Amino acid sequence: MLSNLRICAVSHQTISSVHINNICCYKVRASLKRLKPHVPLGRNYSSLPGLIGNDIKSLHSIINPPIAKIRNIGIMAHIDAGKTTTTERILYYSGYTRSLGDVDDGDTVTDFMAQERERGITIQSAAVTFDWKGYRVNLIDTPEMKLYSLDNSSLLPPLFTLANHRLPCIPMNLTSLDASCHVDFTLEVERCLRVLDGAVAIFDASAGVEAQTLTVWRQADKHNIPRICFLNKMDKTGASFKYAVESIREKLKAKPLLLQLPIGEAKTFKGVVDVVTKEKLLWNSNSNDGKDFERKPLLEMSDPELLKETTEARNALIEQVADLDDEFADLVLEEFSENFDLLPAEKLQTAIHRVTLAQTAVPVLCGSALKNKGIQPLLDAVTVYLPSPEERNYEFLQWYKDDLCALAFKVLHDKQRGPLVFMRIYSGTIKPQLAIHNVNGNCTERISRLLLPFADQHVEIPSLTAGNIALTVGLKHTATGDTIVSSKSSALAAARRAEREGEKKHRQNNEAERVLLAGVEIPEPVFFCTIEPPSVSKQPDLEHALKCLQREDPSLKVRLDPDSGQTVLCGMGELHIEIIHDRIKREYGLETYLGPLQVAYRETILNSVRATDTLDRTLGDKRHLVTVEVEARPIETSSVTPVIEYAESISEGLLKVSKEAIESGIHSACLQGPLLGSPVQDVAITLYSLTVHPGTSTTMISACVSRCVQKALKKADKQVLEPLMNLEVTVARDYLSPVLADLAQRRGNIQEIQTRQDNKVVIGFVPLADIMETRCSDMGKTGHRLCASEEH
Repeated sequence: MLSNLRICAVSHQTISSVHINNICCYKVRASLKRLKPHVPLGRNYSSLPGLIGNDIKSLHSIINPPIAKIRNIGIMAHIDAGKTTTTERILYYSGYTRSLGDVDDGDTVTDFMAQERERGITIQSAAVTFDWKGYRVNLIDTPEMKLYSLDNSSLLPPLFTLANHRLPCIPMNLTSLDASCHVDFTLEVERCLRVLDGAVAIFDASAGVEAQTLTVWRQADKHNIPRICFLNKMDKTGASFKYAVESIREKLKAKPLLLQLPIGEAKTFKGVVDVVTKEKLLWNSNSNDGKDFERKPLLEMSDPELLKETTEARNALIEQVADLDDEFADLVLEEFSENFDLLPAEKLQTAIHRVTLAQTAVPVLCGSALKNKGIQPLLDAVTVYLPSPEERNYEFLQWYKDDLCALAFKVLHDKQRGPLVFMRIYSGTIKPQLAIHNVNGNCTERISRLLLPFADQHVEIPSLTAGNIALTVGLKHTATGDTIVSSKSSALAAARRAEREGEKKHRQNNEAERVLLAGVEIPEPVFFCTIEPPSVSKQPDLEHALKCLQREDPSLKVRLDPDSGQTVLCGMGELHIEIIHDRIKREYGLETYLGPLQVAYRETILNSVRATDTLDRTLGDKRHLVTVEVEARPIETSSVTPVIEYAESISEGLLKVSKEAIESGIHSACLQGPLLGSPVQDVAITLYSLTVHPGTSTTMISACVSRCVQKALKKADKQVLEPLMNLEVTVARDYLSPVLADLAQRRGNIQEIQTRQDNKVVIGFVPLADIMETRCSDMGKTGHRLCASEEH
């Protein structure tokens, strides 16, 4: 470890930004405060549209709109692209807030946790429900992370920003790639994308596609989510509409459909042109909130150049859509081939909707959320181009028909209400006092109350139908990723239908087939540290707090160290663990102590070895005798758990009785490697011989197998694996050499150096330990403080 390295070998002013795509490299302490005075958390919310007094009937009509009028969308972006600011404008213009929230002021709706408002970051996803022109929109603001360096009182440019690429771990000598590492809050993004029907991808118009943009885009591809693009910050210095569009085409390999053109860029930006309708939208410069804007048709007399540019863009758009949609191509060739100007805007919008749903292209819009420009057309695009729940193809719905089928995708713990479970309803209806069956847990629970989520505000409702996102109270055993149905018989009936249709997505449990929705993949932790209560009497309280937090956040792991008996906290990153520590203090009133933060190293072997071991013990009047021969060998495919194989010489009768004990012993032996005591991965264990004396207990079999495997691992050539971070550094040309020199000192591997306008972009990877340890030591030496803010 190179503890004497500094995280910035060059002056802070020289680096524009550094993006580390996976692991937080800062130790953010709970005691750090924002420089700004704290703003009260209270917000003024307007009434639900149509709700007067206690008019329950009116409320019910809003709660359950037609499924074709529902849009379940998410906002995803690279850090500091303006995601939370855009969400605040959306809520304001839809009538659900009476004032514009600001990230720097700490009064945003979706960032309602105290840790989010202090740091200016999005940690937990927030569900917000609102109406727009007759459509019900369920919006989920997914997490991001942004860190800034503060030297005394001046706010410097962002030094490090994080994205959630799935990254490898590497051996110390950089000879091969293994395992996986993850960003602090990637699970929040993953489990939210799982339940969305569409998404809005927000880009910084001056930077185009950035590090985390690639990650969230791949996550959306994984779940086949249609999306539209919004080029934000068109008023920012260096903003380039053309550059941002080209980066979408080149880096994301997507086909952008230009539905808008900007009127001016940077300081001259004042509005947008609607390419579909050939109209210009200009916002009133005297308006403080951006509600006042005018829509005017483009005329030859007043805007000849803009009209010509828009006409060319519209013709290109029509040709592009016609190449992607056969139905639209036939329409154009039959009726409008001679003059595209005669093509109705509605026909073009319908075709763009189909292309967006097919994910063959992405509509592109532009604006400036901070300057309150372009948000209303973005909302219109959400309702017109993104799909409704009935337009999404979910194969499992045919098995359940009209019965209840829902997925629990998030759990929160409320002190007054208890566990709150977010559910995406795919079919059927949910009502209060309804008994539901948890397929994963094979248990029946009862929903006591049903709420409509509005960030940290909730409205109690009488029922909710398919396509909506509900917040339920009273479910004590349901966890993230659980499938919810109306009854056990309903699940069995769905399983029989799936089996008859040749589907393979079913399981056997108590001789009954069960159908499960796809859950959420939980990544392995990359950081760990010990956690201790202030006194022994507080240990039960700490265990209760950790249990509640684990249910909310499945990526948080808690284990008991077998040697020291200490409780070990395992998380996705430094900030992840720090947030958990802070929440235990604030929400549960426990002053806990964290041990030194350590990187989660792994171990592997490089050659095949065999080992034999015999255990002979006499306990009381019974003799326990076991003889075992195993082989440990490396495997090429990445596997966190050992691959267990059995030789043909092992009798089936003996294997049937002892298989569980054998596998338990092998897994136990691989938990602690022979070098550093880190878990062993990428190994296969083959059992060649097993001799058991009659009357020998399974515990002795497990102990002997474990000891034999440990002996084999010690005999083999061993290697330590360490996690790597993908690194993206944006730097001025004049300072490229010092940055490269600094990365070389940290064992960094430079893969590519790109050009982004006037800057250079260094892409590579660097070992986590060299970044984390250096940053922690720098904080102690220089007294630099960290704060978070959503930069415009």
